[in-house]
Amino acid sequence: MRHFDHIDAARRKHLFYRHPRPFGRHDDRDVLAVALGATLYCPATRPALAADIERAARRGVMSMVVCLEDAIADDEVEAGEANLVAHLRTLHARSGVRGAEVPLLFVRVRDPGQIGDLAGRLGDAAELLTGFVLPKFTASGGGAFLDALEDAADRSGLRLLAMPVIESPEAVYAETRAEMLHDVARLLAKHRSRILAVRLGATDMSAAYGLRRPPDLTIYDIRPVAGVICDVVNILGRADGTGHVVTGPVWEYFSQGERMFKPQLRQSPFERQSAAPLRQRLITADLDGLIREVHLDKANGLTGKTVIHPSHVAAVHALSVVTHEEYSDAADILGVAGGGAMASSYANKMNEAKPHRAWAQRLMLRARVFGVAAEGVTFVELLEAADSR
Repeated sequence: MRHFDHIDAARRKHLFYRHPRPFGRHDDRDVLAVALGATLYCPATRPALAADIERAARRGVMSMVVCLEDAIADDEVEAGEANLVAHLRTLHARSGVRGAEVPLLFVRVRDPGQIGDLAGRLGDAAELLTGFVLPKFTASGGGAFLDALEDAADRSGLRLLAMPVIESPEAVYAETRAEMLHDVARLLAKHRSRILAVRLGATDMSAAYGLRRPPDLTIYDIRPVAGVICDVVNILGRADGTGHVVTGPVWEYFSQGERMFKPQLRQSPFERQSAAPLRQRLITADLDGLIREVHLDKANGLTGKTVIHPSHVAAVHALSVVTHEEYSDAADILGVAGGGAMASSYANKMNEAKPHRAWAQRLMLRARVFGVAAEGVTFVELLEAADSR
């Protein structure tokens, strides 16, 4: 797999200074966690699930979650399990053991028992799974999920990874949050080899307060939820070797509604690229809010994002490409031993070798899987290429 491979090779040559590197489901966890990009969720009850997965892969989707939890009704679980098993078996028969045309696949379960049960029912098709998403994760209940995952991996001989979701009331309410997150950190440390990334359930977090983010505001404007995200990054996303990749919360809008505020995309970058129609299409689909939120995700230490519609993927991935300026700064910082400060190659900022080092290391990992834009290539060009149909 490789990001942006769905784009014509000649166009990729123009867009990238350093091309994205291939990766596979058996790569190091650090690589896979960043390579997730925009993780597309879909209900397990989709009648054409196998075809949907293949179609998503052709559009540049690199990770998907088939959901048996909140995305389906309580009385649909048995049917959803059967549908998931049947379609993944079909997909496995089409794609073979390597699953060459299949994104990184995860199943979001409701209870620990589903993990071993589904792995057993899938048989050889379990080879398509990268792992499981563990909902409403807490220290008290999360151990059972991780033990079930360990057992399923041992019995199948597969490497199965976990993505716990922080979204329970204990993680949201101020009086229990810090203790709960520290307990989760200790639990995840015991199972570190199985933890791919920590996900944020912003919808459930908002529900704890009876809130829902409107499309013209970002999750960071919803202050009670923004506070939870801050604490999750503080405790679970540290850059000292104890932290994990924390992914951006879901963007749940994909069609136009009545707007209260002006669009959040400046006109000039699109006009310079003669891409005004693209800007209007993004605004019409409320994706200007998504683009702003991804910028804020990155600024706050989050990597990748949960999405619920294929139209979201191109924006997340275009914003994940490392700019030529960022790459130059990171290379300068990592090339200095012993500390010190220097003017950037672009002569517009000060780079400090010691405090900026962790940032530079993380950025280089993102550059590995998403590539480095050619000098002068903007987000608009990357988005226009990634979004072409």
